[in-house]
Amino acid sequence: MLMEKGVTVIDADLEARLAVEKGEEAYNGIVSRFGTGILQPDGEIDRAKLGAIIFHNEEERLALNAIVHPAVRKRMLEKKEQAIQKGEQLVVLDIPLLFESKLEHLADKTLLVYTDGETQLRRLMNRNSLSEKEAEARINSQMPLTEKVRLADAVINNNGTIEETKEQLSGLLDLWLPEEKGKS
Repeated sequence: MLMEKGVTVIDADLEARLAVEKGEEAYNGIVSRFGTGILQPDGEIDRAKLGAIIFHNEEERLALNAIVHPAVRKRMLEKKEQAIQKGEQLVVLDIPLLFESKLEHLADKTLLVYTDGETQLRRLMNRNSLSEKEAEARINSQMPLTEKVRLADAVINNNGTIEETKEQLSGLLDLWLPEEKGKS
């Protein structure tokens, strides 16, 4: 929705995938830490195998984060700086684990897209083709959404229709960027 409005969105998940490609520094760190058993035959990281390790073991998850997060932050900050140099008024850093990673300082404001627990579980299972147990393990590895609501500067309730979510976003952009009113 933000990109449809012409807003630059820098996606942490996409940057994380790029940061762990073969030959990247983070890739080498991951293979060194977790071994070649997490690799596909072509040498790329098997995300499912790695996920099975880290989503059930906090120590391993923290070890992976210590390898990947600095590389992702560097990539995101470089893109953010490029957007600012181009004169963009709004740059969005899409960081799913913003609060868990204590990265709030990277942004002027934080926005949480919220959904209830049942909807979150169902959507994760559908999106990633996960069993309920696998999806619950991923959700439980994160800070509870109710806690994130208290930390965010603004919250969009994403339990309803896409149109309702768009209306909330437009209202928020009008509030945060008053000079942009009428352009959405």
